[in-house]
Amino acid sequence: MHELIRRFVGAANAFDVETALALFAPDAVIDDVSVGDSFVGTAGVRDYLQRFFVGYHTVSKILLVEAMGKRRAVVRLDFTGDFGHETGMLDISINAEGLIVSIDADLD
Repeated sequence: MHELIRRFVGAANAFDVETALALFAPDAVIDDVSVGDSFVGTAGVRDYLQRFFVGYHTVSKILLVEAMGKRRAVVRLDFTGDFGHETGMLDISINAEGLIVSIDADLD
């Protein structure tokens, strides 16, 4: 799980949407309370990455990963970009194949 998280953050920081998308199940959901919306499936995840990572030049630094079992982890992150500086968390769940099926995201 730690390696998957590292790969996701690395791809997002490189604005490599295709590499990041390859880490998600086709029916994955990102629910981001801070933007008040959910992003469903490959098209939704692509939209989320394009808008909030590429669009804002967001760079994330992993502060803490807390395993919540074999298929879930809560990740604390430091975000910087065109919006300034924020901290927040991603609650990430994966399926049996090791692909991300859900992310609940929120800024502090």
